[in-house]
Amino acid sequence: MIDPVLLRENPELVKQSQTKRGEPVEVVDEALAADAARRAAITTFEQLRAEQNAHGKKVAAAPKDEKAALVAQAKDLSERVKQAQLAVAEAEQHAHEVLSRIENIVIDEVPAGGEENFVTLRTHGEVPTFDFAPRDHLELGELLDAIDMDRGTKVSGSRFYFLKGVGARLEYALMSLALNRAIEAGFTPMIPPTLVRPEVMAGTGFLGQHSDEVYRLEKQDLYLVGTSEVPLAGYHMGEILDLAGGPMRYAGWSTCYRSEAGSYGKDTRGIIRVHQFNKLEMFVYTTPDDAEAEHLRLVGMQERMLQDLGLTYRVIDVAAGDLGSSAARKYDIEAWVPTQGTYRELTSTSNCTTFQARRLDVRYRPDGKKTQHVATLNGTLATTRWLVALLETHQRADGSVTVPEVLRPYLGGLAVLEPVA
Repeated sequence: MIDPVLLRENPELVKQSQTKRGEPVEVVDEALAADAARRAAITTFEQLRAEQNAHGKKVAAAPKDEKAALVAQAKDLSERVKQAQLAVAEAEQHAHEVLSRIENIVIDEVPAGGEENFVTLRTHGEVPTFDFAPRDHLELGELLDAIDMDRGTKVSGSRFYFLKGVGARLEYALMSLALNRAIEAGFTPMIPPTLVRPEVMAGTGFLGQHSDEVYRLEKQDLYLVGTSEVPLAGYHMGEILDLAGGPMRYAGWSTCYRSEAGSYGKDTRGIIRVHQFNKLEMFVYTTPDDAEAEHLRLVGMQERMLQDLGLTYRVIDVAAGDLGSSAARKYDIEAWVPTQGTYRELTSTSNCTTFQARRLDVRYRPDGKKTQHVATLNGTLATTRWLVALLETHQRADGSVTVPEVLRPYLGGLAVLEPVA
């Protein structure tokens, strides 16, 4: 949720952000009106309460023969106070609903437009070439007996799979490498719950435009998370944090679930776009002033991982219309997938400024000042989809795959994944 003070003091900035995102600007004026009505309702209630308190003292001090009339007036005043209190609740609810429809204010440098309007900031590595016809990741996975899509479909339906043998070991190795690097960088490792309450899912912004991609257990009124960003954002919900020692950093290892609504016919082959996967997600609570520097720090960690895995990639500045409601800026890193002849997203890292913290009421107390909302950031450090680029980039003519050196200690020294006869 955006800062209501910013809305009142600089509505044009909010409108510019909405325009950049391709979202309606009319909601800004609607929110201004709702906020004004809320404040007016509060003023009326407070005036009536003050009048009621003063009248109560008058009743207490009145002579006996005047009390009956004053008590009758007190009852009428009490009813008016009650009605004013209800009006405040209704006005606050309406203002909250309208304000919640305004997405986070984008940072100035973010490019305008939709998914195709990203800006490439840099590329790394040479596009891999082969003196043989390269196999895609699923064919390689089947040769290695590492991926079993058929039985995944038999057991759970389309877009489910089994990782087995070296496939399972490779994912464990990747995730373990990422976790160790996160710990070395000062992150606290976490294995969070993957079911969360509606207020946590809504607080992180995942029940907006993309709510149809979220799995819900209606009977329990719980949601399956699509990223551990969600439970980690809710971890300090309603708390005042001590950031005197610097940012609070967490690394959440979890299974993630996405319904992939609206993506039928896209990436149905293999494990690029699936309903369940594993991910190590970095999540940071910091001061708003330090958020942009922390954002670059997260991107740097992601790049070092991909470089050490020998992957070719590009870093893009995601356009405003593709940010999602919570992010003020987002960098994606896309790795080259040889058989597709294009870059595909492997990591995403977002600066959500104070947007999520306002919804979840996470604050800190600057020295000698009243509490303020923290900034939150998130970023992927490893996930199942990385296996796609790893297998395809490091494949050999006979269907074997070279293991990047950085992963070999996690695989008992295994240097090459060999096809299974």
